[in-house]
Amino acid sequence: MAVDSAQLIKIINHMAQYIEENKDFLTELDAAIGDADHGINMAKGFKAVSEKISSMEDKDCGTILKTVGMTLVSTVGGASGPLYGTAFMRASQATGTKDKITFEDLPTILDAALEGIKMRGKAQKGEKTIIDSLEPAVKVLKSSSPADLNLLKKAVDAAKDGVEYTKGIIAKKGRASYLGERSIGHQDPGATSCYIMLKAIYDALENMQK
Repeated sequence: MAVDSAQLIKIINHMAQYIEENKDFLTELDAAIGDADHGINMAKGFKAVSEKISSMEDKDCGTILKTVGMTLVSTVGGASGPLYGTAFMRASQATGTKDKITFEDLPTILDAALEGIKMRGKAQKGEKTIIDSLEPAVKVLKSSSPADLNLLKKAVDAAKDGVEYTKGIIAKKGRASYLGERSIGHQDPGATSCYIMLKAIYDALENMQK
């Protein structure tokens, strides 16, 4: 299966929809260990993204992803804007000027996004961040070839397990790190929004195959 620019825009809009639907939940999670604004900020950012990319069906996939990244950097407050913005911009670099993205491209694109987040956040797995859900998903996608919808489903499940994993560890980055051991028992909002976005990608692709 190959996704063209118009379909990529639909997938990104699906992500925006899922973020909006989970805005209050993400903010509630953030209220426990952060600034109580993650859901609000992410929804604001993706609303701006949807507006920006609505007329970009004639652009290549890399340009669309770059626009998403730049928009998130400029509209999402806190650490999430630079982190997710960098992820999409690195994904854009990995995509290049392709007019279509295939399942075989996904491991490379998401791995580039992961490395961008690690670089920007100076973080690794086990520190209660986005990485705890994204890295397991990328690992699954890179574990088998060729990639397909079933493998992506396993990757999304791995991301969900990663979110659960964050409940049992101490936050070592951001405002949550100030809580020390009191951060144990709370799932990370960033890891959760990452899982929601990956789930949106899977659901959108599944619908396209029907």
